[in-house]
Amino acid sequence: MKKDLVIIGGGPAGMAAAVAAYRAGVRDLLILEREEKLGGILTQCIHNGFGLHRFGEELTGPEYAWRYEKEVAELNIPYLTETTVISLAPDKTVTAMNRTLGVFTIEAGTVILAMGCRERPKGALNIPGTRPAGIYTAGTAQKFVNRKGYLPGREVVILGSGDIGLIMARRMTLEGAKVKAVCELLPYSGGLARNIEQCLNDFGIPLRLSTTVVEIHGKDRLEGVTVAAVDEERRPIESTREYIPCDTLLLSCGLIPENELTRGAGIAMDAVTGGAVTDEERETDLPGVFAAGNVLHVHDLVDYVSEEAEIAGRAAARYLAGHRPEGKPITVRAEGGVRYTVPRRITGHGAVKIFFRVGDVYRDREIAVFDGDRLLYSRKTKKLAPGEMETVALSAEKIASVESGEIRVTLRDPKNNK
Repeated sequence: MKKDLVIIGGGPAGMAAAVAAYRAGVRDLLILEREEKLGGILTQCIHNGFGLHRFGEELTGPEYAWRYEKEVAELNIPYLTETTVISLAPDKTVTAMNRTLGVFTIEAGTVILAMGCRERPKGALNIPGTRPAGIYTAGTAQKFVNRKGYLPGREVVILGSGDIGLIMARRMTLEGAKVKAVCELLPYSGGLARNIEQCLNDFGIPLRLSTTVVEIHGKDRLEGVTVAAVDEERRPIESTREYIPCDTLLLSCGLIPENELTRGAGIAMDAVTGGAVTDEERETDLPGVFAAGNVLHVHDLVDYVSEEAEIAGRAAARYLAGHRPEGKPITVRAEGGVRYTVPRRITGHGAVKIFFRVGDVYRDREIAVFDGDRLLYSRKTKKLAPGEMETVALSAEKIASVESGEIRVTLRDPKNNK
């Protein structure tokens, strides 16, 4: 089988990329999705808050997904569900399998990686204690409650304050469970400020920062957890140990981009994001392979996922048409409180939007972009937090003016410009 474009993943990124590529002229394309239907994680996110940036209205996750599902259907974009991709070769050969076709290969002209991300499980957290029933990732609990109609437990402790954990604190409360605490190892929450307010504060659920679970109790079923405050080195303080009886522990301890296929293809990876290193078109260092959405870097808003995927979709169409970037690449470097940037390099001369996250909570800072010692861009901001994505928009004129071959995205104190 041959296809001009294969999109791996049928969630919001995959669908948005497919629609954008189709509208840019690609007709021989195929979406591969491992679940039984398109939509990805959005199918279980029944809360609202999606689509404010993209559609100018507040939607639930399934409603947001349906906007793109409908476009896929109207454009007759083909897709295969319940199909697992086994490997991606450096020559862009995709090997997959499903019940109907068995194991099959596709020779792709170009590939868009849109596999999304997964949650960090208990095994990756090294929490001492037993292994009883009642321990779930927050996303698994969300699927049980919202799609299957099962309540995992009645007395709940949540470890980690990522957005899914915050949302599940509210959801479990609305379903009649008692959420006793949300514990966060770091001195700040990893979730959006609006979710802390709407999901915890509105329901009187305590958020305990610089606190972690140090022991799990119970043999057959979880009976409780011991929590403790941590010091600046994130080591438990023994004198603060506290036992909390509970029958359910939800883990919301970070998301990991699903990049086994990416690594298998030999694509260069970013150690900070866990995703591929890409340019502004979201093209990896393997020509003709693009990445977008949570497989590239974990987003806080699905609206940004769609925007990024559309960039990749249009770029894939240009690649198939034989257009390649011209000019000397510009390296994008993160420093001074900025953890990472996407893209990591700029290969064209058009306008570029740089996405980035900071590594701590900062107040009254200036976001600055430098070409050597020359200031290209600056913007003052009241507050920056790791849980919220930030962007910098650079015009084509500014990109064309870069002389050093590298731009630096950094934070500085506007009072002394340091």
